[in-house]
Amino acid sequence: MRSVIGLVSGLLFGAGLALSGMMDPARVRGFLDVAGNWDPTLAFVMGGAVMVMSIAWLIQRRMHSPAACEEFSLPGTRLIDARLIGGGALFGVGWGLGGLCPGPAIASVLFHPLAAGTFVLAMLAGMVAFRIFETMRS
Repeated sequence: MRSVIGLVSGLLFGAGLALSGMMDPARVRGFLDVAGNWDPTLAFVMGGAVMVMSIAWLIQRRMHSPAACEEFSLPGTRLIDARLIGGGALFGVGWGLGGLCPGPAIASVLFHPLAAGTFVLAMLAGMVAFRIFETMRS
């Protein structure tokens, strides 16, 4: 049952990304180019996502456990430190340069396998490098 819920959720998320234009790197770069030819349309997408997640967080707070799992998988810390800010900044730079973030990149592999696949492979290499770095650090 969990796999079906995960598949349906992933397909719904991917369809939302495709429908909203989040899979179009030029459109994303246009949104991020606030000093140039700014395209504000993605602000409505992000505002809609924030509203949906706000409702989801309110519902989650009232639940003892998720419907299809034993426990919620939530971040273990609320600490905002230099590491989090640095990671966020690195994510933002990568998003601005590539015009894709992880979700839209994975969804784009079906439509633009070469460009999006290159991005996804680079992203996976970065994730592996981070794991190796964290293992060496601890």
